[in-house]
Amino acid sequence: MSRIHEALKKAAQERSLRLSSGTSPDFVDVATDISRTTVPAETRTLPSLGDVAPKQNSPFLSFEELVKKCAHPAWQIDPRIDVFLGADSNQAGAESFRTLRSRLYQIAATRQLKSVLVTSSIPEEGKTFVAANLAQSIARQDHRRVLLIDGDLRLSRLHQALGAPVKPGLTEYLRGEADEIAVIQRGFEGNLCFIPGGSPVANPSELLLGERMKHLLEVVTPVFDWLVLDSPPALPVHDASLLADLCDGVLFVVRAGATSFEIAEKASSEFRDKNLLGVVLNRVEKHESYGGYYYKYPEVDKKKI
Repeated sequence: MSRIHEALKKAAQERSLRLSSGTSPDFVDVATDISRTTVPAETRTLPSLGDVAPKQNSPFLSFEELVKKCAHPAWQIDPRIDVFLGADSNQAGAESFRTLRSRLYQIAATRQLKSVLVTSSIPEEGKTFVAANLAQSIARQDHRRVLLIDGDLRLSRLHQALGAPVKPGLTEYLRGEADEIAVIQRGFEGNLCFIPGGSPVANPSELLLGERMKHLLEVVTPVFDWLVLDSPPALPVHDASLLADLCDGVLFVVRAGATSFEIAEKASSEFRDKNLLGVVLNRVEKHESYGGYYYKYPEVDKKKI
């Protein structure tokens, strides 16, 4: 856990530098610090979808069958949020998410890792931004099917980043008003599917605790190579901890220059016994004492994702 501790301290140092200089945050970085076991390159392989037979209780026989039956709305992905769109898909931001993807693959080569929960300490640290782009980075590879799930039933925003309908979504499924196929979307040709948050509800924690959430993950996991779940921040509510119990690993997002070390350490400590994979530092401002990768991305703060 020492590498995670160092990543949290780095975020706190960035915050102190900004406060002392009076500068506004206008850079973004996905500086990953993920605990992992080093694996020889020749062994870093993942099972393809065809290697995993769907469970008998799954309503899908294959990814192809799911695609035929699920909704196909016309997504309008926001290029200000998606680092893989725009004039140059090889921009530094996209490369940083490819690095994050590679590190997750290294972990997956040594243990079970198909479902990843993305959370943060408090709102507006960038967890939704990270979840959306991580899913995109994986889905852009051949034969890697990804399901992106908006598990933030209190303030659903992933549909805004994708330009997708918000319902029917997860709340409709959890309330028994829709089945799995009805809530899954595929907005364009490719390997990315999406379950939006759905209609607002007054009892999100109770819904997430129910058997239907567990059942949903059980039936979709065999069909996809990766599941990426966005969740509410960890400190204000307990939802992220509930979802972490259903996932293989947790990525913890920290907004550098904004989140204090004490807050980040307190929130992340809740996941140390729940397969905490590591910390993603978001919006890191360039500073010579750190080096590494720093990328300008001024639109992120406007979207508050």
